[in-house]
Parts: sequence; C-alpha cells; structure tokens
Amino acid sequence: MAEQSTPSASNLRVLAIHAHPDDVEFQCAGTLALLKRLGCQITIATMTPGDCGSAELPAEEIARVRREEARRSAELLGAQYMCLEFRDLCIDVDTPSRRRVVEAVRRVRPDIIFTAPPSDYMSDHEFTSRLVRDAAFIAPIKNYQTHQWDPAPPTDKIPYLYYVDPVEGKDIFGNPIEPQFYVDITETFELKRQMLACHESQRAWLLKQHGIDEYLNKLEEWSRSRGEQAGVPYAEGFRQHLGHPYPSDNILGQLLGSLVRSPTG
Repeated sequence: MAEQSTPSASNLRVLAIHAHPDDVEFQCAGTLALLKRLGCQITIATMTPGDCGSAELPAEEIARVRREEARRSAELLGAQYMCLEFRDLCIDVDTPSRRRVVEAVRRVRPDIIFTAPPSDYMSDHEFTSRLVRDAAFIAPIKNYQTHQWDPAPPTDKIPYLYYVDPVEGKDIFGNPIEPQFYVDITETFELKRQMLACHESQRAWLLKQHGIDEYLNKLEEWSRSRGEQAGVPYAEGFRQHLGHPYPSDNILGQLLGSLVRSPTG
C-alpha cells in the first residue's frame, strides 16, 4: 500500500483500546503522553469495565469503581475515556462483537490505533487484538452496517495499527516477543505512573488473585527493562501491523523522531 502523508500532529486522533482498565496505562501511556504533548487528540477505550476484577465487590459495583478509575486516569492525560461494555472473560470474536468495535472506531475516527498484541496470556487480550484489527480494516467500508440505532459514518481510511507489548513480553508459550521498535518515555514516565496509580482497586485484586504486590513497582521494573534494551532509562515496546492494506510507514517515527529507538538502541 502506498504510504500516507503525515498530517499535522494537532489534527491527529489517537485511539488506545485494550481489554481492561489499566492495560493501556501499563503498556503505552508514556507514548500517549508524548503524542498528547504534540497536540494529538487521545481517546482511551477499554473493552470491559473490569467487572471480574475484585475478590470482594460484586460485578456491577467493581465495574462502577473501575470505570471511574479509568476516567480519572484518562483525565490526567487530557484524554477521553470510553468503555465498550463487554464483560470480563466474555469477549468473543464474532459478528455482533465486531460490529460493536467497528462502531467505536467509526465514532473516534482515529488516525492511529494502539491495541493488545495478537498473542498474550489471556483470551480477552488476544480477542481484543483480533477485533480491533478487523475493525480498523472494516471501518472505511461503506456497505458494512453496525446495526446501531444512530450509527457513525464510515471512516475515510484504514488507520495506522500498533500492538503494545504482551504481559511480561511473552507469548502464550512463555517465549519472548521482541518489539519492532521502542519509544523512549523517560520524559513522561512519571505521568504514566500517576495514571496507573488511579487504578487503586487493582493492587488488592492482583495481590489476592495472582500473588503480585507492589503494583507500581512492577510498572517501573518493566519500563526499565524495555529501557535497558533501548539504551534509555524507560521505554515502551511496539510492533506495527504491516499486512495488506494497512499503512506501512512508521508514523510514530515521523512524529517522535529520536525518541523512537531500534532494538539495538
């Protein structure tokens, strides 16, 4: 596919859509903050409200709590937050789900999308990745109907599509997945940390469910690890979807310049 011309950053819309509240903060909030500084309009979306993310609160109550945490996190960035209202562990790759995600993409009309990686430790992440990939392709197709009561019009083009790191940088078999490139987030790491800190309910949940404590310290350890690979203090790793007919030039490199680092640093 021919390369698309790069519009002014102030005219760019960016959608970061992952499965659950706090996934975006862990994997790409530093890069979103850099793009926000350039003037990009940012929307953070979650497929679910995190309704299974508590050992004490019932589903609808923890969902309410986590939507508010996600909203406050996005507010720190100056971003919009939306939830597609799937339910935890109930995301499926099927036609009704695909229509819902296409409708979300058409409403945001992004130039750039960040989403979950194709291979990760749980199905919600992997199915989110597939649905978002499909939606990016389908959104411009005029004859595709989402069957919403007030549908958004088709988009003008297929957006740039980037996959964030899987959890711990590993596929479902525990094999390392190497990023195509890194983004130096040293300047925005503290904001990334503050955004994750908004998700107060999740420290208790992860300690109970997975035996993981020190929620924010895990974020710092991972960002430092990717930073070491990129030759900077803190970094986030990405892969770009380069299949036909998605845009193949790396718009992040054009926008962020030297902050985009190769695997060799």
